[in-house]
Amino acid sequence: MKKQTELPDTIAVFPLAGALLLPRSRLPLHIFEPRYLQMIADALKTDGKLIGMIQPNLVPGREGPGLHSIGCAGRITQFSETEDGRYMITLSGVSRFRILREVEGFCPYRRCDVKWDGFERDLGGEEQDTNFSRKPLMELLGRYFETRGLSADWSTLKEAEDELLINSLSMMLDFDAEDKQALLEAPSLQTRRETLVTLIEYAMRGGHDEGLMQ
Repeated sequence: MKKQTELPDTIAVFPLAGALLLPRSRLPLHIFEPRYLQMIADALKTDGKLIGMIQPNLVPGREGPGLHSIGCAGRITQFSETEDGRYMITLSGVSRFRILREVEGFCPYRRCDVKWDGFERDLGGEEQDTNFSRKPLMELLGRYFETRGLSADWSTLKEAEDELLINSLSMMLDFDAEDKQALLEAPSLQTRRETLVTLIEYAMRGGHDEGLMQ
């Protein structure tokens, strides 16, 4: 397990709206743009093989998308190349970070100076949610999936550990970038679960916020 002092001060960042990575979770990615192919190739040459996933932040008057201040770094733990030169990778979440500044200079992809302070818990073991009652969440998910016409492997969901269940749902459900950012920035597994429930309830009401479950 890495310590914060072993994490780099500068990392490549991949702005991808709606793509959420959380510590101790895995995110598969299909890479095909030339600049991000170069980013992956460069990351594979480093000891940490780290890439920072981050949500774009549209700023009025700015040319090109800005970046949210907090993202999550992942290590490339699986890599394959297709015959036509695309990459299929899996990132394993390591720790969240806060952007200090974007690095200027010639590079096809974006790089940022970052700090890891405040996210020490990310480098520890699996987080617990002592107030979590699984039955209400599973019932809510059942209604949500039914209204969306979605299917699920319910046996896997029921057997998953609390952190894996909550983080996997946070990553896979179709929320917008700002909602994904709220899930990322949740200070604990309990607050992430509470945010997740609120977002599901909100979506089921068609965006009307009356009577949300807290």
